[in-house]
Amino acid sequence: MSGELAGKVALVTGGSRGIGRAIARRLAAAGASVVVCGRSPAELPDEIQFVACDVRDPAAVQTMMDEIVDRLGRLDIVVNNAGGSPQAEAATASPRFSESVVALNLLAPLYVSQAAYRHLQAHGGAIVNISSVSALRPSPGTAVYAAAKAGVLALTRSLAHEWGPAVRMNAVVVGYVQTEAAEMTYGDEAAQAAIGANIAAKRLGTADEVAEAVLFLASSRASYITGAALEVHGGGERPPFLDIVEA
Repeated sequence: MSGELAGKVALVTGGSRGIGRAIARRLAAAGASVVVCGRSPAELPDEIQFVACDVRDPAAVQTMMDEIVDRLGRLDIVVNNAGGSPQAEAATASPRFSESVVALNLLAPLYVSQAAYRHLQAHGGAIVNISSVSALRPSPGTAVYAAAKAGVLALTRSLAHEWGPAVRMNAVVVGYVQTEAAEMTYGDEAAQAAIGANIAAKRLGTADEVAEAVLFLASSRASYITGAALEVHGGGERPPFLDIVEA
């Protein structure tokens, strides 16, 4: 798909590391002019530009969007990738903590999408929201994050109807993926191997595999796909009750 996105301008939030960085590099390899945003500057390949922005701040988001269009002349693709949450027990999590998690994982994609809408609809654009398997299954310890990511899926479906056909809205439901933060997230190599063994694909995914899914949804090859949630999770986890029954 080299050159598939030639002449397009793409924004990837949280694109300076991990999955976001892989997405930004893949879109750039497909010919797009790519901008990533984050709260602090990061070292990036020469072909990727950086804009500082806290996507939880609607005013800052609007300023960023105007800067991108002023600099590059247009906007065609938005990938709402920024997100995440530390572990926290719901019974003791502070209101401030919960509000912060919802702001980053649900409100920020809304703010970015709202600010991008008028630019995207001018040419016929695409938004890809990054969700998580946490939205589809119980997530003890990250309950608020799971609820926010489920909200992203509902937001995607609703905006597909509000903004179609000018803007296509889709989501990628991401499973267990190896990044530079894999050990902090999943544990050591043995723990990661055990997690992988319980997945249908028998391994963790890679950031590049998520990036390929995003590229597809952002491209004209997905021209009749909107309001969809593409599950990129290696087939998901084997239900533990099966082991109990077989025992």
